[in-house]
Amino acid sequence: MTTAPDVILSEAEGSMTKAIEYLTSELRGIRTGRASTALVDYVKVDYYGSMTDINQLAAVSTPESNQILIKPFDAGSVNAIKQGIESAGLGLNPQVEAKMIRITIPSLDSDRRKQLSSQAKKHGEEQKVVIRNARRDANKHAEALAKQDGAHVSEDEVSTLKDEIQELLKKYEAEIEMMVKKKADEITAV
Repeated sequence: MTTAPDVILSEAEGSMTKAIEYLTSELRGIRTGRASTALVDYVKVDYYGSMTDINQLAAVSTPESNQILIKPFDAGSVNAIKQGIESAGLGLNPQVEAKMIRITIPSLDSDRRKQLSSQAKKHGEEQKVVIRNARRDANKHAEALAKQDGAHVSEDEVSTLKDEIQELLKKYEAEIEMMVKKKADEITAV
């Protein structure tokens, strides 16, 4: 089986892109001092026996910078949504008002801000490991190219491919750093 250098490069970039997408979704779920619908969008709710995301059961909005308002499409799901939020371990206290749920986001103390910042950094480091693994795998495939029977891939081509893989790694590591720094700045902003 022969693999072309551009295929190796594209597979490595695909893996690295997935790591960035995953990090984006993880960071979106970390609280900042402001209310964000992303905090509850993907909280699972037991809706008639099936676990469903809140964003599929209700309209979620932020009427004020420290409040989240959840208006269920089905008024009968209010209590299920409240229980889902409470059991999600977000430290939020949902209040039922008529046929909707209001969540007031408490302001973060400095210790909690530090915890959340380090959580964001931890997610960033985990995804750096993922992209480094993608680089390692791509480099293994590149080295295998030179050893293939019938394939004429020179050492120079393999070396160039490895350099391109390293450049990809640098690009995605820098993107992760930027994303984590931006999130940490959001968290620490009072």
